Amino acid sequence: MAELYSDSTLTTFTASDGDNLAVQDWPLPDGVALRGVVILVHGLGEHAGRYDHLARRLNSWGFAARGYDQYGHGESGGVRGGLPISTRLVDDLADLIDSTRTRMDEGVPLILLGHSMGGLVAATLVAQRSRPVDGLVLSSPALDPGLSTIQKMLVAVLPRLIPNLAVGNGLNPELISHDPAVVAAYRADPRVHNRISGRLARFIAESGPRVVARAAQWKVPTLLMYAGADGLVNPAGSRAFAAEAPGAVVTVRCFADLYHEIFNELDSAEVFSALHQWLDERF
Repeated sequence: MAELYSDSTLTTFTASDGDNLAVQDWPLPDGVALRGVVILVHGLGEHAGRYDHLARRLNSWGFAARGYDQYGHGESGGVRGGLPISTRLVDDLADLIDSTRTRMDEGVPLILLGHSMGGLVAATLVAQRSRPVDGLVLSSPALDPGLSTIQKMLVAVLPRLIPNLAVGNGLNPELISHDPAVVAAYRADPRVHNRISGRLARFIAESGPRVVARAAQWKVPTLLMYAGADGLVNPAGSRAFAAEAPGAVVTVRCFADLYHEIFNELDSAEVFSALHQWLDERF
């Protein structure tokens, strides 16, 4: 029996403004029926390579996976943690969707799966309806970054004065997962950084409430999964979105005891099961 996944491939994608983005594909081998394509959108400070285990699980379910390093992250161009214009990350995702569509047969579903800041980017694109997609999966999305009063003041002022100054993002790696091996690998990963600019911080702070404000008009089938014990992103943002979104469109799963990276937790079996079930029911 043929394996249901193959080795991933690394390529370079040129965004509409000329900057290069690193793209990683996990295709299905020849002869395996393709159920859909999932675009993986990573979180703040990390990169697409950290999603290899998730991509291979998707492969085993019949879905090809495609991830990319967002601007200022991983192997892609740009200042670490920088953001040249506020729409840059959403524009890049739109460009990648367009490029991916050209490689797909008509009628094959395209699904976005975004984690943390990547969930915010994907949800913003869907909220703006800038590109049609067939499904959306949100993993601990940064719909409420949980800023303190002082942080809110800095976000309001710094982007106007020094928008490209990158500072430490303040995220504690110990809170990404209960698994010490995951935390150790994160700390040792040379492609992980802890930088964030004022403009990027403002994008995160302002985009979350905008997504929540549009929840009642949500049209795209969505699976929202979030960590109840999240110490990096405030779960209140996901709860607020879930309270307003139509139940027939948005499926909500809260994993009360898990930390931020729900797919990297010691007890992630229920998370993968929820994703598998949702994909099976819709695709």
